[in-house]
Amino acid sequence: MNDNDSIYRLFYDTIKGGDYRSREANVYRLAEVSASIIDQCVAQGVPFAREYGGYLANRSFGGVQVSRTFYARGQTGQQLLLGAYASLNKEIAAGTVKSYPRHEMLDLVIINGEAKGIIARNLVTGEIERFGAHAVVLATGGYGNTYFLSTNAMNSNGSAAMQAYRKGAFFANPCFAQIHPTCIPVHGDQQCKLTLMSESLRNDGRIWVPKKMEDVIKLRKHEIKPSQIPEEDRDYYLERRYPAFGNLVPRDVASRAAKERCDAGYGVNETGLAVFLDFADAIKRLGHQRVEERYGNLFQMYEKITSSSPWEEPMMIYPAIHYTMGGLWVDYDLQTTIPGLYAIGEANFSDHGGNRLGASALMQGLADGYFILPYTIGDYLSHKFAEPKTDINAPEFDAAEKAVKERIAKLFAVKGTETVDSLHKKLGHIMWEYVGMARNEEGLKKGIEEIGKLREEFWQNVRVPGCNEEFNQELEKALRLVDFFDIGELMARDALNRRESCGGHFREEMQTEEGETKRDDENFMYVGAWEYKGEGKEPELHKEELKYENIKIATRNYKD
Repeated sequence: MNDNDSIYRLFYDTIKGGDYRSREANVYRLAEVSASIIDQCVAQGVPFAREYGGYLANRSFGGVQVSRTFYARGQTGQQLLLGAYASLNKEIAAGTVKSYPRHEMLDLVIINGEAKGIIARNLVTGEIERFGAHAVVLATGGYGNTYFLSTNAMNSNGSAAMQAYRKGAFFANPCFAQIHPTCIPVHGDQQCKLTLMSESLRNDGRIWVPKKMEDVIKLRKHEIKPSQIPEEDRDYYLERRYPAFGNLVPRDVASRAAKERCDAGYGVNETGLAVFLDFADAIKRLGHQRVEERYGNLFQMYEKITSSSPWEEPMMIYPAIHYTMGGLWVDYDLQTTIPGLYAIGEANFSDHGGNRLGASALMQGLADGYFILPYTIGDYLSHKFAEPKTDINAPEFDAAEKAVKERIAKLFAVKGTETVDSLHKKLGHIMWEYVGMARNEEGLKKGIEEIGKLREEFWQNVRVPGCNEEFNQELEKALRLVDFFDIGELMARDALNRRESCGGHFREEMQTEEGETKRDDENFMYVGAWEYKGEGKEPELHKEELKYENIKIATRNYKD
């Protein structure tokens, strides 16, 4: 461990980064197994960067003051996926795992109060299929695409979690959504996703805007280049406001600071919604070759998208939806409120509280899948040896399949004039405007009202072409959008209830004089777990009190 790092320090940084809204025991377990994750991934062949002597290299990420993040250039997540896929394919080839690619879960089957299987749609043929089991594990990611534009993959969605929610699984802290500070800004109305520039860039890149408004105006008119603005006329606002952490403050802090500068009129692109991420100092200090080794693929990606070279001019970045800390409520064993239903990774709420630190999503997903779930679900299954194989012809499977088919038929029956994407874009605008980086009571109530109106418009005027018995991506998107409406409304309702600012949840009524988050530990130090009560009915809020026995609760401070 570098820089006198330790399990406790990782535990502390994660709790603090989440603004003291995560479950202490889960976070400590995550820190305990973190080193084993690296050993596991190295054994799978993940090509982590190494020092000259052969040791694994580290670098810092936001919210910490030590170098503890192992990496593979600017594509760590992709390389981890390839390692996991290779190991999985080995087991598929050996016959120990049966894979069903290009299927999407559309409902959860409950028998005698326990999760016993799912209903899925074959995305190629449209066939509705039944899968029975003694337990169900959801590793289906988050719900960031509720906002339409996000850094998530286009197919990422919260539908599996919402099917579980409607069957009785509690949904915890839905308002906790992370907005990542280093994304390529929106370029037009036809964009369907946003591109993330790695958190690692903040190790050596410096974020700034001009100090003088005349320079801002000239930049927007393309009369000058960023590199022509003298050093004394640049506002390195993160270094100015947070001298202890500088450009490596947590993501929620960096995102709000960028929004504050842009709201004040200092945004540097034509829309006024961008700041600079500058590598000129790093190139001078480290040399071209070293910067190329660390960030070359990211520089290349940025230049291909924007036609601007980071070697010559600063990158332009702006915050965008990236991750959701909320998710299905789980206990210490990662089991939801439905016996036999487990949720792991971003699909659950357990580890990150109000804000996730950089690289922690990979850490949690790998910890849950490799080192926690195999033990906890094994305990559950040990009591099922005497049970026969789940009968997929049971009445519960019949009812679930019938409900899925009726839902699909209802979508085709509308025969309206508006596309799914156009309606999803409208939802995204509502979410970003009222449930985005800054929220207030009036806006959240307005957002809930607007989502309700848009849902009505959807069911009156959506057009889903084709039929079910074929490869039909418009149907896939329509089914997901139905769930996004409910997710968006639940997020707004949770944000309205939580009258405090913590992590990525920023209520404008609850902020310090310096514009920082202002928690209300007396009234809101709990996990808000929502229970579905039926269509058209308000969900019921359950509270899990958060207790900290091994850490001192304090106001987050990244300045000293």
